[in-house]
Amino acid sequence: MTDNIEIGKVVELDYNDLVNEVDLSEKIEEAYGPEGLGLLVVSNVPKVLELRETLLPLAHKFAMLPDESKEKYEHKGSNYSFGWSYGKESFNGKTDVFKGSYYANPEVDVPTEDKEIQQKYPFYCTPNIWPKEDLPELEFAFKNMGQLIVSVGHLIAKQCDSYIQKKCPTCQPNKLYNIISQSKNTKSRLLYYFPRSQEDVNADENVESDDGWCGLHLDHGSLTGLTSAMYFRDGQVVQNDDPKAGLYIKGRKGNYIKATYRPDQLAYQIGESAQIHSGGLLQATPHLVRGPRSVGIARATLANFMQPAYNDMMDVPAGKTVADCKIKHIEEGMTFHDFSEKKFKEYY
Repeated sequence: MTDNIEIGKVVELDYNDLVNEVDLSEKIEEAYGPEGLGLLVVSNVPKVLELRETLLPLAHKFAMLPDESKEKYEHKGSNYSFGWSYGKESFNGKTDVFKGSYYANPEVDVPTEDKEIQQKYPFYCTPNIWPKEDLPELEFAFKNMGQLIVSVGHLIAKQCDSYIQKKCPTCQPNKLYNIISQSKNTKSRLLYYFPRSQEDVNADENVESDDGWCGLHLDHGSLTGLTSAMYFRDGQVVQNDDPKAGLYIKGRKGNYIKATYRPDQLAYQIGESAQIHSGGLLQATPHLVRGPRSVGIARATLANFMQPAYNDMMDVPAGKTVADCKIKHIEEGMTFHDFSEKKFKEYY
């Protein structure tokens, strides 16, 4: 499989063009259309470097806390989708013990005051859990970075809507923007990939199938925003010395394409919900993260999932069918909660 990896040409948007509402439909199609990587990057976003350099080292700092401290911030009731999560996720039947995650809503601490709704929809409506005792600075750094990613995501959503309207006049105007801007279910995931031992590295090098790359998946939300990763050795920031480490997209022909972007850029991947709501005009791609194979190197990043509200309908545009969307789990009459439940069963 490693012989099929290539470096992809990633579509780049300028933040100033987004703010000034320049028509970027051609670039949206190039990135998110049927032949695209399902990903684009945005340059010249204010404060990206500053906020990234404040937040990502805190992922390492939290991961190094004693287990009994980290366990205080786990939330079993939401299936570990708020607060700290480690060793709860699986891919292809294998438990993932190489990364830990801290989940929170970057926009609102309490999505709803309704206790019944919180209990019925814990994946989305659980109040945020912050490590105020052990790492109080995490909350503000997390929110600041997450909110910036969301604000840029809203601008991209407007461009996607313009592209969709040109291709599908029967599609509802401003659909994607309205969904993610009105939803109170945005979720950010601060990821920390733990350093690997020589034994772990050797085992990975012997794997020649998708099963060895345990993270291959499709995002089921609408739009995912990502920071560039930061690497650590013994708590100190270092350069990535493994050219194979990073984000990979499984291309339309089954080949693996490495997507690279700079620390001062944000990346945005289209998700399955946007694919459904656009009737297949926007298309998500399977992707994975390959951690550094260098011994003793850790990796941190923030992924921000902009997604429909739990009760939003997963309807297709007029004139389109569920089959047009080419999504595995979607059925007529599903809400986003219903759709998500089917997806979660793959990973937990």
